[in-house]
Amino acid sequence: MKQITLGKSDLKVTPITFGCWELGGGPWEFTSDDNNIKTIQAAFDMGITTFDTAEGYGNGHSEEIVGAALEGKRNQCIISTKVSRANLAAKDVRTSAENSLRRLKTDYIDIYYIHWPSFEIPVGETLAEFNKLKEEGLIRSIGVSNFSLEQLKEALSFAQIDVIQPEYSLLHRGIEAEIVPFCLEHQISIMSYSSIAKGILTGAFHLGGKKLDENDFRSTRRLFLPDHLEKEKELIMLLKQIADQHGKAISQIAISWLLHQEALTTAIVGSQSIKHMQENIEAADIVLSQDELDALNAVSRKVIASIDA
Repeated sequence: MKQITLGKSDLKVTPITFGCWELGGGPWEFTSDDNNIKTIQAAFDMGITTFDTAEGYGNGHSEEIVGAALEGKRNQCIISTKVSRANLAAKDVRTSAENSLRRLKTDYIDIYYIHWPSFEIPVGETLAEFNKLKEEGLIRSIGVSNFSLEQLKEALSFAQIDVIQPEYSLLHRGIEAEIVPFCLEHQISIMSYSSIAKGILTGAFHLGGKKLDENDFRSTRRLFLPDHLEKEKELIMLLKQIADQHGKAISQIAISWLLHQEALTTAIVGSQSIKHMQENIEAADIVLSQDELDALNAVSRKVIASIDA
């Protein structure tokens, strides 16, 4: 799998990043630690070298699984993790980083993110500690997640920001108006999360008969509300049509669309299934025609507008 330079850093990431939120347990359906370690290792063997986690995923358990899975392979991987909103005071940042290093079984973090902007701690205080960690070699690159354009601009005044991690998919395109042009202008990479809209863009809910348990955290999310699911059907049917023409899965076309976007550096996609991770990796090789991209763009915008109306 090809590798792409991250921002202004010297880090190289793969176009598909293994998203490890699910592996911490928490709100997701869960298989087992053993299965998830094997899935990470299989993804590595298939060419993925970039892995994304956070201290907040399963209260650190996701980091432990990543550390266990990549032990012995560490110097061949790019690992990103995140400090939680509650830990953005300088002393808490350092404690969080040290705990993440321990759980990940490593002496450095490749990309360290502010997971969510603070309501109370000035970003300058947080990033001053990030800069110290970077100077000490404990982190190699700094990222921010879920930042608005104004918050990103402010962060840039305190540190070199190499990557931003926003929600981005065919059903969530809010970054395109302002953040995408700014990132292109300032050489900031974009690592998308919810790249297949928490499973909607697999077709499982529209064509596979999948239903959410009432306790599933997604059941109250806006894209999963019954009337919104109905509005999304037109996009799913177009994805299926294109997928059938390519002999691919619906999710692969949704991921491929993301990878065709100029500003996107790497798409985070997670799974507890080796088969699904292999499909995710294969999506990086799909070439969509301009007509297919135009059709997806048009229907995507139409569906988003109808949901937002």
